[in-house]
Amino acid sequence: MTSPLQRAGVVAAAVAAAEAVFLLVHHAASVDLTVPGQGPVGAVAVGVTAALAGLAAWGLLAILERATRRGRTIWVITAAVVLLVSLLGPLGAATAGAVAGLLALHLTVGAVLLAGLPR
Repeated sequence: MTSPLQRAGVVAAAVAAAEAVFLLVHHAASVDLTVPGQGPVGAVAVGVTAALAGLAAWGLLAILERATRRGRTIWVITAAVVLLVSLLGPLGAATAGAVAGLLALHLTVGAVLLAGLPR
C-alpha cells in the first residue's frame, strides 16, 4: 500500500507541475488566462485548485480502498471521468490561447494524480 507521505508527494508534484505549466503559459508564452465572468487566473488560484483537487482525489481513493477490493480501479475510472468533465470548463475562456493554457493545466494535474496516486 502506498504511504501517506508518498501520496502527499504526489499532490505536491501536481501543484508543482501546475505552477510550472502556469509559468510557461502565462509568462513565457505571454498568454492571459482569463475566464469571462471570473477574471484572470493567477498563480495562487492554480496552486490552490491543484492542491484541493489532489487532496479530494486522495481522500476518495482512501475511502474506496477501505470500502471495496476494487477501490483503485473504481478510483481510476472515476478520476478519468472527472478529468474529462473538467475539460469542459476551460472551453469558456476568453481567447484560444487561454483555452489551450487552461486545458494544459487541467491535463497536467490530472495526469500527475492519475499516474501517482493509485500506485
